Amino acid sequence: MNRDKIWYEDRLPILEDRVRVGLGKLSSRLGNSDWPDYAFSAGDLLMVTVLRRLSGSGILEKYSNLSAYVARGEARPAYKRAFDAQLAVFTGKPSTG
Repeated sequence: MNRDKIWYEDRLPILEDRVRVGLGKLSSRLGNSDWPDYAFSAGDLLMVTVLRRLSGSGILEKYSNLSAYVARGEARPAYKRAFDAQLAVFTGKPSTG
């Protein structure tokens, strides 16, 4: 968002480090479980949406359990319905779910 700011390049490593610390904590909490709270919840809908933003950055891929968590979340019918509904708001097209 702030790529045009003069401080962006200096600040980026600090921000990435903070993201990695948070991902490390989440990865530890998830462990080998499918879901952080042991059952799929609305919180997982939100978390998967947030984690998807890291896709392609190379950061999330370093946490195989979190990458698998995102894939599981995206595959859920509830996630697909929520994503389609949110997309419909932004595109003005009706949701298919």
